Order: sequence, then C-alpha cells, then structure tokens
Amino acid sequence: MGQVVHQYRNNGYHIVLDVNSGSVHVVDEIVYGLVGIVEKLLEEGCSAECGALERRIFGDGENAGADEKDGTLVFRKYPREEVREALEEILELKEAGMLYAPDIYETYTGDFKKRETVVKALCLHIAHDCNLACKYCFAEEGEYHGRRALMSLETGKKALDFLVANSGNRVNLEVDFFGGEPLMNWQVVKDLVAYGRSLEEPNHKKFRFTLTTNGVLLDDEVMEFANKEMANVVLSIDGRREVHDRMRPHRGGQGSYGEIVPKFQKLAKSRNQMNYYVRGTFTRYNLDFAEDVAHLADLGFEQISVEPVVAEPSDDYALREEDLPELLAEYDRLAAELLERRKAGRPVNFFHFMIDLEGGPCVAKRLSGCGSGTEYLAVTPWGDLYPCHQFVGKEEFLMGNVDEGVVRTDLRDEFKSCNVYAKEKCRKCFAKFYCSGGCAANSYNFHGNINDAYDLGCELQRKRIECAIMIKAALAEEKPE
Repeated sequence: MGQVVHQYRNNGYHIVLDVNSGSVHVVDEIVYGLVGIVEKLLEEGCSAECGALERRIFGDGENAGADEKDGTLVFRKYPREEVREALEEILELKEAGMLYAPDIYETYTGDFKKRETVVKALCLHIAHDCNLACKYCFAEEGEYHGRRALMSLETGKKALDFLVANSGNRVNLEVDFFGGEPLMNWQVVKDLVAYGRSLEEPNHKKFRFTLTTNGVLLDDEVMEFANKEMANVVLSIDGRREVHDRMRPHRGGQGSYGEIVPKFQKLAKSRNQMNYYVRGTFTRYNLDFAEDVAHLADLGFEQISVEPVVAEPSDDYALREEDLPELLAEYDRLAAELLERRKAGRPVNFFHFMIDLEGGPCVAKRLSGCGSGTEYLAVTPWGDLYPCHQFVGKEEFLMGNVDEGVVRTDLRDEFKSCNVYAKEKCRKCFAKFYCSGGCAANSYNFHGNINDAYDLGCELQRKRIECAIMIKAALAEEKPE
C-alpha cells in the first residue's frame, strides 16, 4: 500500500499533501500534528466522527488516556476546544475527498496495456558527432557507443514519414533535433523542417520542432530560422564559468563559456525570454548548484534548468549517497532564493520547480511517464529506432528502423506495461503521480531492468516536488482571495 498522506515542513510552512487526490493543504501546527494520528486511528477502525476521535485522543477525562506510542500525548499542551476544531476541519476535508482519498488509479493500468500504440514524438539524432568533449556526456562525445555519423536527408524524411504513419488520429506531433551537436548537420535540419511542413496539410498534422544545442555554431542565421520554426530551443550551459568550462571544454581542453554566453543571451532576448531554456548539469564538483542557477539568472536568463548528473559511481564527478544531505539543503536554499527574486520583481522559472497542482498531466502521464518505447522513440543517423536517446547504442533495446517500423513489439509491450504500479518503490512513494515513475533508462542502468528506480535520483525528485509545492503555497499566500 502506498502513502495516503505526505506531511513536511518547508520554509516555515506546514504542508499536507493528500497523495491520491493531489490536494495540498497549508495548515497550522495542531492540524499538522493531528493528520497522521487521525489517519492511524481510522485505519484501526475508529469511527470517522469528531467525538469518537476526540475520545480516542483524550480518553474519558480531559487529558486522560493519551498514548505516547500513537503520538496523541503531544496534544495535552493544546486546549481541548482547539483540538476539536482541528478534528472537525480534518473530517470536513475527508468528507470532501481532499484528505485520505482512496487510490482509484491502479485499475487504469490494465487499460493502458490494451490501448493502441500511437507514436507522437521522435528524438532525431541528427548528428552523432560533437565539437565539444563534455566529461559527463552519456553519448560519448556524440558517438553513442558506435561510430560518428550525420543523418542523411533521406533517413530523416523516412523518420518523419514513420511518425505520420504511426500517429493515428493525433494531430500534434513533436520532433526534437538532438545530437551530438545538431548544428553540425544544420542543412539537413532545415530541409527536414521544410519536409515536415509539407506533410502537415495533406495528413492533417502539425509539427512542433525543438532544437538542443551547445551553442558553439550558433549564429544569426540559425537564430532567425529557430525563431521562425522551433517551438522550443534548449541551450546547454552549466552555470558559472569555472563550473561550465571544467565539464564542457572543447576537444583541445579550452573552455566554451566565453563564446556561447553572448549568443545564448541574444537568442533568449530575441525570443522575448520565452520558448527556450538554458539547461545545465551539476556534478559533485558543484554541490552548491544554487549558485549556478543564480548566476544564469543574473546573466538575464528567465527559463532555467540545472539538473543532477547521472553517472557511474566510479566517476569522480558522480553524485553519491553521502552528498544527499547537502543536495537536499541546496534545493531548499534555491527555492527560498527564487521566492526572494520573485518578490523583488525578478522572477525566474526553474524547470524542476514548475508544477501544476490543479490540472496537471492526464492519468496516462501520471501513471506511465514520458512514453519512452511507446509514444516516444529515438532515431539514429542510420534510421534505427530505440526507446529513447538514453538507450541508443544498447543493442538489446534496438526496436526496429524507419524502413520496417517497430519489429520488437515485445520491447514495446514491456515499456507499455511500465508504470508506477509496476514498480514496488513507486507504489509506496508520495511523489509517484508527479514524477510518474522516473526514468526507465536510469532504472536499467543502475538495476538492470526498467521497472526499478534510481534511488539517489528519487530522493532528489521528492525534494524538488516538496520545494515546488512550497513555492506554490507561498505565492498563493501573497495573492488576495
């Protein structure tokens, strides 16, 4: 059985998250203390009635019967009337389905396995080559455990044809130009965008193109084209000059910070600080990564993502379990810093603190995540299909190619069955409906199967979700009713 309620304190707030309904409550100390006790009493069979709960907490006398083991002893310091009011508030939330809500989602997972597979997004590896030598690159400087190669226009066209043919009735399709470094094959990028546009009207489709670049080859012509055709642009930069240049040097060892920052600033400004983000990676060398987020914000960037490195434990820059206390505290520090910036009129959108508490993703996304291996596939320069970019080069995950389509339907079915209820660690986790089970590639790399979870990554994800909810609570408090 998973968590029903998650409680935590952050930045002065007492926060209660009802896991199954998604309701978030900012409460006082009495309600905060009672929520867990009431949950336990209800599980023991106590009636969901204020008087019954009150008697279990206080006993027949005013303070008699309090039990140190179940935590009710702490309520001797509160007036009984205040405790009664808190109990009534908790029971009202329960009655409204906003506290102790039942889990209604597991039954959906059977339907997911039966649904028709519709491909809606491709990661086109337009270049298995790169002009940088980033030390943490999972793609081995763009080679992906194989050979350097550039995607031909013909292969790219077949990939877009495959996407259209396998997208069913879905209208909106997504294509990310990825690498390596996509700008090393820029003409093919432009030609494929044109080809994609030619497919839209006759097939009743709309393409949303995105581009990920390290910025070395970024120039005015690329910016102009990107601003016309790319719905989003991801700009790779790790933060402070010394942090960035240590991990993202040229092949000759010289840093790349100085040449890319002015270009990135120009592109961000040309896109009105929207529909892009600068994306960094932090490692064991910069556990104070909040400083890198602040640095990027001070450079004028308003859309920022700085994410934890995923690396072999033997790598000197890999994050370790012993780093967790410092990393968790750093996320708290970052959340407080971003709140202060917002109050000062200098808001920044930090990718991992962006959360929708009202709408949020659909049930399918909440349960099964990014859709890798089913709705989302990666395409190599020679047209091979993999579940996502992080599986490219692992031959056991080769699913097919753009000529024949998906031939490893067993792999597709395995990914289709991958959801938060297929993962024992996820079933018990309060964050499961926000992270949707985490990254299948990380699970495979650390545990040898896609239905496990990358434990260190999970700890960081849980903290990010707590921080994101706290920020929402703080912002809601500032707004008048």
